[in-house]
Amino acid sequence: MSHADRARDQAEHSKDQKKDKSAADWADDHYYEPLPQETGEAGLKLELRKLATTGRLMQVVAHPDDEDGGMLTLEARGKGVDTLLMTLTRGEGGQNKLGSNLFDELGVLRTLELLAADRYYGVEQRFSRVADFGYSKTPEETFQKWGGHDVALADIVRVIREFRPDVLVARFSGTERDGHGHHQASAILTREAFHAAADPARFPEQIKEGLRPWQAKKLYIGNVCSFGAQTCDADKYTLKLNTGKVDPVLGMSYLQFALKGLRHQRSQGLAAVSVPDGDRFTFYKLVDAVPESLMTSGKDKDGHEADFFDGIDTSLVGRLGDSEKKAPMWRESLTAIQEKIDAAERTGADTHAIDEALHSASVSTGMLLIPGHPSPEASPQYFYLSSLFTEIEKARALTLHEKLDTVVVAPVGSTPDNAFMAVPGESFDVTAKFSTPRLRDTKANITLRLPDGWKSEVLKKELLGNEVIMRFRVKVPMTAQITRPYWHRNDPERDTLNTVDDARYEGHPFPPPPVEAEAQLGSGPLVRAVCMVRYKNLAGAVSVRPLAVAPAFSILLDPSEQVIATEDSPSLEGKAEISSNLRSKDQTAIKGRFKMEAPDGWQPEPPITWVTLDSEKPQRDVDFKVVPGARKEGHAEVSGRFVEGVQRNGERSYEEGYSVVTRDDLGTFYYYQPAVQRVSIVDVKVPHDLPVGYVMGAGDEIPTVLRQIGMHLEMIPAEKLATEDLAKYQTIVLGIRAYEKQEVIANNKRLLDYVRGGGRLVVQYNTMGSFGVPIDFNGGKYTPYPTTLGRSRVSVEEAPVKILEPGNEIFHYPNEITQKDFDGWVQERGLYFMSSWAPEFTPLLESHDPGEPEQKGGLLVAKYGKGTYIYCAYDFFRQLPAGVPGAVRLFVNMVAGH
Repeated sequence: MSHADRARDQAEHSKDQKKDKSAADWADDHYYEPLPQETGEAGLKLELRKLATTGRLMQVVAHPDDEDGGMLTLEARGKGVDTLLMTLTRGEGGQNKLGSNLFDELGVLRTLELLAADRYYGVEQRFSRVADFGYSKTPEETFQKWGGHDVALADIVRVIREFRPDVLVARFSGTERDGHGHHQASAILTREAFHAAADPARFPEQIKEGLRPWQAKKLYIGNVCSFGAQTCDADKYTLKLNTGKVDPVLGMSYLQFALKGLRHQRSQGLAAVSVPDGDRFTFYKLVDAVPESLMTSGKDKDGHEADFFDGIDTSLVGRLGDSEKKAPMWRESLTAIQEKIDAAERTGADTHAIDEALHSASVSTGMLLIPGHPSPEASPQYFYLSSLFTEIEKARALTLHEKLDTVVVAPVGSTPDNAFMAVPGESFDVTAKFSTPRLRDTKANITLRLPDGWKSEVLKKELLGNEVIMRFRVKVPMTAQITRPYWHRNDPERDTLNTVDDARYEGHPFPPPPVEAEAQLGSGPLVRAVCMVRYKNLAGAVSVRPLAVAPAFSILLDPSEQVIATEDSPSLEGKAEISSNLRSKDQTAIKGRFKMEAPDGWQPEPPITWVTLDSEKPQRDVDFKVVPGARKEGHAEVSGRFVEGVQRNGERSYEEGYSVVTRDDLGTFYYYQPAVQRVSIVDVKVPHDLPVGYVMGAGDEIPTVLRQIGMHLEMIPAEKLATEDLAKYQTIVLGIRAYEKQEVIANNKRLLDYVRGGGRLVVQYNTMGSFGVPIDFNGGKYTPYPTTLGRSRVSVEEAPVKILEPGNEIFHYPNEITQKDFDGWVQERGLYFMSSWAPEFTPLLESHDPGEPEQKGGLLVAKYGKGTYIYCAYDFFRQLPAGVPGAVRLFVNMVAGH
């Protein structure tokens, strides 16, 4: 058995890990190709930095984009520290500045965006089970929604016990300075977790799983000075880090490199964020330490430190501690390994000498990792040595210019939506190519690492120059695990906690890709690569993404939510999107039946449709209609299923489907949902002959809902505002954040002229611009009379709402609005209320969060010329798709008028 085999066996079978770490470790960092700085000479220098320290740092934040990317990049890239970012939520409750995808699908997208940023920071990524339920003003409300402290606290403790950081860093302070209640809660929980992770009586179920208590040595908090501040009072901070310093390996400053990653978080509006050259500082305060002596060691006369790790010995030998008494041979072995690593770093450009030193360190490390020599309980070094061995092998591969590519080639013309996916019960071919200048024959071996039950056979092996190429055929068992999120919420619009469906991957971004390859030539490094799918799209561009496993058939109902009126409402109409992932050209056509199921008394038309799918046309859309029977206000469901015929392993039924979540700058993952259409039945009167125009802003589903309840609505593209005959519409609605579109700004006068001439304009919430979005709503003076747009919001969805002008027509036509219509709202009441307005405006509603002053700027109406102008900050863009009855009625009234 080679030293590589021994090390791998130890990593996979060590009893002090609750999971198969070989699977978990690959879950985070293979959704993207390596950056240029991670290859060649630059990549080797970064790896050697990692080998020079065993330091481990963990930062905790609340949402994607909260992270201190400059600091993380400085630590991970600049100093080689093993760095982990724990983001409590996936940002699923936020606003999507790119489109209408919200809730859990947005959470999947933001996970991909954060992973894209992480590859620049150079960090591992973890999440907790708590969900982003929208803006919260207090930690008390946050903890109430998250079921108290213990759910999120247990998740932070779990990650601390797994990752074993020396330094724990809260991004926020845990005070009102942090603003968002989630921000405050994340810091409060981090401070609690610092000691809780070391207490075996806290969350003992984790100890029973095999995790060990862990006490981080130092705890820091952030946001002790204003965000972005370049100066800070000396007594407010312990550590001042210059993230504006240029790193010669990265070719720019740490903050600039981090921002290249942050720009991938486009759904947050961060695509254009940048900083100029020059010093940039970030500040942190040391608030706790174990032992307590670390609170003062390393500080200068002003009480400041130079580094997070001041006072902590991060050398290999420094990790011995009391374990040296149990295994005295460790000091000599670890000292020798460290000397070899140091020698590799001092060698300079002599790659042969670098590899010679690293190879010696690798052999010595592998010997120490032999199971039972000594036992893992004898020393915590096993934890560090396993990571060290992996990093040495990466550094050796860079030194020797060895690379492994493992791909499945998808058919020409594939798109992100239909590129190849493995299917249970099917086979596919994998080509692995191992490149090494040392190659002289075919002795280099490539093997596939497959999940349990998968089979592979070698079809061909050949030597071409400096490459060994092997082709495998892989058989996927019927029991293969589908590539999908390991968590879910039954009601994404209301549930505030995620349910974990597969505990093996708890805390990780996604489950790992199913197939890996590894190659090794003689005593060379062990080189690994995740199996990727490579496809050329219709435009000719080549894309890659990790191999995924999909069900043979996917079925989705579009739309997934419908809102209908109790009376005089159209039938439910939609389409079933049925897709086959069977791609073999030899595959015979599959014939199956699509069947709709509906509540008693509701009639699907037709109840059954026969569908044929083949490799040439693997997708079919089936139109359906459901005629509702007796209905009263409430909720119902209709569902669909596709029943495959007997051609493949007997008859099988498929009742769910997936959406491909990706973008040109992102990796790819999949959002699954049942083939169910949730129907909200609303007692609403609708003027069916009212001509309404809708100008989409950032993206929302309000037009869809208005059409579902029978309103006559046409979309007006923003670019056609200059030429559209606006007079043909009785009402025009501007979607959320419409003034982020320059075409809306350019035609604002035309819209106001439309109102002056007798039209009705409903303007939904807008912002004052952020992160480079070129909007100045107040400076633009877009309203017909002076107003000031503020940042006030009402985040408690149950906050009382007072009707200020009960006689106003908006509360009477065509629906009578009462206090009951504000029950059952989701996530929040509204955002970006007006803070002041001219007397021509009449405020119609008042609502405010507990303990705060009245907010009357959420719904303002004014007569302008012959028409009516309405500004509405209440978040109907969430309420209407959720089928909240009162919100539907009130929005219809706003649009209808007289």
